[in-house]
Amino acid sequence: MSDSLINLIIFSTATILGLIIVGAIVIFFIRDATQKKHTILRNYPIIGRLRYFFETQGKYFRQYFFTGDRDEMPFNRATRSWIYKNAKNMESTVGFGSSYDLCEPGALIFVNAAFPILEEDQLPIPALSIGEGYCDQPFLAQSIINISGMSYGAISAPAVRALSLGAAKAGCWLSTGEGGLAPFHLEGKCDIIMQIGTAKYGIRDEQGKFSATRAREIAQSVKAFEIKLSQGAKPGKGGMLPACKVSPEIAAIRGIPPWQDSISPNRHHDVGNIEELLDQIAFIRELTGRPVGIKTAIGGWHFINELCDVILRRGLEYAPDFLTIDGGEGGSGAAPQALIDYAGLPITEALPRVVDALIESGLRQRIRVVAAGKLVTSAKCAWALCAGADFVNTARGFMFSLGCIQAMRCHLNTCPTGITTNNPRLQRGLVVEEKYLRVANYATNVNHEISMIAHSCGLRHARELRREHIRIVETAGKSIALNMLYPYPEIRNQRSH
Repeated sequence: MSDSLINLIIFSTATILGLIIVGAIVIFFIRDATQKKHTILRNYPIIGRLRYFFETQGKYFRQYFFTGDRDEMPFNRATRSWIYKNAKNMESTVGFGSSYDLCEPGALIFVNAAFPILEEDQLPIPALSIGEGYCDQPFLAQSIINISGMSYGAISAPAVRALSLGAAKAGCWLSTGEGGLAPFHLEGKCDIIMQIGTAKYGIRDEQGKFSATRAREIAQSVKAFEIKLSQGAKPGKGGMLPACKVSPEIAAIRGIPPWQDSISPNRHHDVGNIEELLDQIAFIRELTGRPVGIKTAIGGWHFINELCDVILRRGLEYAPDFLTIDGGEGGSGAAPQALIDYAGLPITEALPRVVDALIESGLRQRIRVVAAGKLVTSAKCAWALCAGADFVNTARGFMFSLGCIQAMRCHLNTCPTGITTNNPRLQRGLVVEEKYLRVANYATNVNHEISMIAHSCGLRHARELRREHIRIVETAGKSIALNMLYPYPEIRNQRSH
């Protein structure tokens, strides 16, 4: 082929491509200038599109190039990097001082002892029994940090498999979330808590009501049941799974039609007050022989005060075996911004208040307390123990251990890390054999660092942490001990009104 012919072909191709580009620009120009929806595009055709591009992509540029290590929300780069290091079992030692601002209101300062505990005097974290004396098969839980509820469907099959295998290796529990018990939850043979959501997914009959038969079947595979009243991301609104995620397999597990939006009621139809709630707890515990607890966000003190009063009146056998208190900081699930931003007390206020109510009513030893709400670091978990929690649940901490990059696309089925999507191409990137080890490493290292903080405070093990072992910064240069901010209440036999 001659050079002149080659040049002619190249010229013709370039001309055609140029005409196509010019034609596309003209079409977009006319379309932008004549549309009535967007003012910027109407006044600045073509060029105005750059604004919308940068508006969409801006959060990703900020995340990697412009935002400081401790500036980003909901989790900053320093926190994410700390989790990644622990999940990969990398050295978390840093040099030349901390970037953590000890003068910022809300900063945590642990009260180190002048004479910390020597290594030979340190004790392992004691396991705690849940439901002992009140159900046929109480649950002995070892790990302080555990995997919070993330439904199969909301997260992918490889993600659930990795969490199950990792939880078994680390010795922590895994909550199913309200989407029901999937085969992938059972793969690792870990301790499982079956969550009963407002739609009764996975534990309902053909009419959508609670199925006693199904509950007895599930009880053979799980350690406890958790009645979900609400979650911190969206108090007063049920779970939402878009139709694009409701595959036939997920629909079969939940007991709903496939390829339709899965929207849970905003509360249980059969639980409308404290009396009915306690009846349900006692019924499920008697039916299954397993401990039964509650998960709820806290909006004020009326609920917890009334709960304690009714338990004292009816008897300890009606009490929940554990309370999971979810902070209003928002969770891993999608939620309306009006609720995720403004509804529900943060865990920093909700947790000590709930613990105080239990102490005052004499129920603290009967009911175990689980804290949740952005408690992804060892320091935040140790704070929760100081405030009165027995255990900590986290979803997003374990999502980061799986490789989450905080793309904020959990609800769009386009998660680039394969965690919150049912797209097989994207799921392929999540290699279970690698990620389950990171899940286990994260849980193990967090428990280890919680113990390290306790030893620094002069304690033999982490469960000895109390409110006097931590201070909270109120203003620059001034902090207050948590036991002064939230003094321990006196135990009363009967709450006064």
